[in-house]
Amino acid sequence: MGTKGTPYVSSGSGSATYSQQTGSFLPPRSRGPLDRYVTSEAHQATLNTPFKKEERRQASRALARWFYTSVIPFNAANNEHYVNAMKLVSNFGPGFNAPTSHEYRTWMLKEEVEDVQTMMKEHQKAWKRYGCTIMSDGWSDGKSRCLINFLVNSPQDLLYDYLDDVIQEVGEENVVQVVSNNALNYKNVGSKLMERKENVWWTPCVAYCIDLTLEDISKMTWFDDTLKRARCISKYLYGHQWVLALMRKYTNNSEILRPAVTRFATSFLTLQSLQKQKDNLVALFASQEWSESTYAKSRQAKLAKHHVLHDREFCGRVSFCIKGVLPLVCVLREVDSEERPPMIFIYELMDAAKEKIASNLNKVEKKYMPIWRKIDRRWDEQLHQPLHVAGYYLNPQFRCEDGFLATDEVVNGLFACMDRMLGKGKEREEADCQLDLYNDKHGPFADSMAM
Repeated sequence: MGTKGTPYVSSGSGSATYSQQTGSFLPPRSRGPLDRYVTSEAHQATLNTPFKKEERRQASRALARWFYTSVIPFNAANNEHYVNAMKLVSNFGPGFNAPTSHEYRTWMLKEEVEDVQTMMKEHQKAWKRYGCTIMSDGWSDGKSRCLINFLVNSPQDLLYDYLDDVIQEVGEENVVQVVSNNALNYKNVGSKLMERKENVWWTPCVAYCIDLTLEDISKMTWFDDTLKRARCISKYLYGHQWVLALMRKYTNNSEILRPAVTRFATSFLTLQSLQKQKDNLVALFASQEWSESTYAKSRQAKLAKHHVLHDREFCGRVSFCIKGVLPLVCVLREVDSEERPPMIFIYELMDAAKEKIASNLNKVEKKYMPIWRKIDRRWDEQLHQPLHVAGYYLNPQFRCEDGFLATDEVVNGLFACMDRMLGKGKEREEADCQLDLYNDKHGPFADSMAM
């Protein structure tokens, strides 16, 4: 006997359905696009929560195995295209056949290139309106082998030809500057570029220059010794899984190693973490749990314990290094972020960082001047460019402050940029008039919204 709550009983997909209301079989109904989601099997699987959990676990393990065996970085799972692809596969439902390697390199690649080219057309419109910067870079793998050989190993003239080809493709009239690392071959090419391209600037990468400055500072005796002791502690803590788990227990899952933009920035941020977690690390190395373990017997363990518990000089050294370098690390973070264009802030950021370092070290010259000299050497030789001071001068955030300094250095840098980019013609005259309005806060610059 049937029940009123279930008037239809289906014997399977695509089969006749018996109606208890009419007492007869209804003809088979054709399947629609939504049926794949509402079949009795799918419905049963949804109800069977433990089964769905296990099914998801197996699918997730398969995806993980793909990541591991293909050496795909874990953060690739945060890529919006990965997330979107997973949603589309899920929406497709059962029966989705994964693309083959042949498809990836043929029609799919072709369509993706076409999409990028379409998108580039919008960017190219902006080149003419705003100008643009050409950037180049070179990097090495773990064995110090160059990954882009022509950037590092090519003869100077050939490297210049490569850059020139890119400039011509973009349109020389649209290019404001070329940014690269400041290896000797790039510096030579940069000089030649500025000789032959009247309106184009070459400038070294700011983040790269600051990293070199951090490297210079880290080689100073005081800093070098402190960093070596810090590495001894972090190497021990992260060298054994049991010790690492114990450390996270005592630090409430806080990390000592803090990966940053560059290797040297990471080293100094690690010092900051050691200082912050000092009491927790003291508790760790003084605990019975650690002292009774086999991991407390090695020479490395005893040395790490000594630095944390008994090396009074180390604590003071860490504090000094943080005060003397962290403002520079903050500048590195700022210029490497994508929140705002760094060009118009670099000059002020570097100046403020130096003043902060001096303030942190109580304005004692013998403490801060050695650090200043390291900064100035890189700044004066590589990073101090007219474009940077022009950016400072033309940035209304600084220009409207009481502490704005229109020094000869700043004004000369601005004029150098105007001379190079505008020449001596009518366009330059118009720019001079606009500059007067900007300086005096007249015309459109006097508007309340502009202020």
